[in-house]
Amino acid sequence: MNNKKEIAIGFLVGIIANTIGTLVYILIFSDYDIATTFEVAIEQGHVGSLLALGAILNLVAFFGFLKIRRDARARGVLIATLLTAMVILYYKIF
Repeated sequence: MNNKKEIAIGFLVGIIANTIGTLVYILIFSDYDIATTFEVAIEQGHVGSLLALGAILNLVAFFGFLKIRRDARARGVLIATLLTAMVILYYKIF
């Protein structure tokens, strides 16, 4: 397959894994529903922490792609993780 397409697939997997990881963390450890948890996190300045905990699932995707020798897809997951880090940095600064 085309290398750019493989990276795009990995990027999508990384974004989806991060989203699922964040939602699973909220559902398991929060006393509120998803929308309320995000509102409280915004008020208290913990959005970055929620996103960082959700990004842990990216580790599974990254090493899974490396194990099956899909290096370009692993690179896409890494790019998605770096994008998440930039969003976290934005929330920490502003």
